[in-house]
Amino acid sequence: MFKNLSMTALGITAGESQRIELALTHRFRGLELDLPELLEKIERFDLAHARRFIDSAKMQIGEFQLPFAVDADEATYRAELAKLATTAATLGQMGARRCVTTIAPASDTAPYHQNFELHRARFSEIGDLLAAQGISLGVGFDSVAGDREDRAFEFVHDVEAFAVLLSTTASTNVGAIVDTWQLYACGGSFERLERLGAGRIVAVYLSDAPADVAPAELTAQQRLLPGQTGVIDCAALLVRLAELGYDGPITPAASRAQLDGLNTEGIVRKAAEALDAVWKTAGLAPSGKLLSTANSSSS
Repeated sequence: MFKNLSMTALGITAGESQRIELALTHRFRGLELDLPELLEKIERFDLAHARRFIDSAKMQIGEFQLPFAVDADEATYRAELAKLATTAATLGQMGARRCVTTIAPASDTAPYHQNFELHRARFSEIGDLLAAQGISLGVGFDSVAGDREDRAFEFVHDVEAFAVLLSTTASTNVGAIVDTWQLYACGGSFERLERLGAGRIVAVYLSDAPADVAPAELTAQQRLLPGQTGVIDCAALLVRLAELGYDGPITPAASRAQLDGLNTEGIVRKAAEALDAVWKTAGLAPSGKLLSTANSSSS
């Protein structure tokens, strides 16, 4: 597994050259791909021009965001799916291997059972389309109670329902985003996702939570950097992931509200320091393997 920098996960933005410079400076090995920016450059120039910076930096593509909402109306969904078929071929050529999206936790148009069937069918369809290009679809859920308020129908927002949805999705190319903050907020555990199979873990986001707020009362603005309070044991998760042989991105995530007063460089530096500390506590080598395993392999 490798340390991955996502501007989205830290609530900040930056151009490609700055993102790559920050990632290299702070020893990240992977980087979230800004898909709209990439497609704009391809349209203006060509693929070789659009990918030249990330190629020269020898940076892994950690993930890219699915460019449309899975619960969009049928006409919009079909149009976006057709675009994705072309985009996925380009991304596959670049070495992108993970597409990520988050389930909306409520709906104003579809009751639970109808929404469940819609997501199950569409995840299968998207997963099969991406599989043809060697790309996995990683899905996450939103457990924040406030994000379900004033909506007509609640939907998947806890780990149990989430795991059931994934397990009934026909495409085995669809897997889970393991987000420590969302798991903690819903009172769930990684073990429930682990039962889906180690190969179904697509991406991992590490965060911590305040010690004086009950999990069910958390707001999105209270997402802290990993290791900040120790309420969420991120190091233990890293150890387990290493034992399972997970080889994907590990991304630090926090609310922008928790990073007030810092500029973009300061936020990335603080996130890198937090991830480095948790990495060290877990006893991981830079490669993401447990030091004991790495040492025995090299002897």
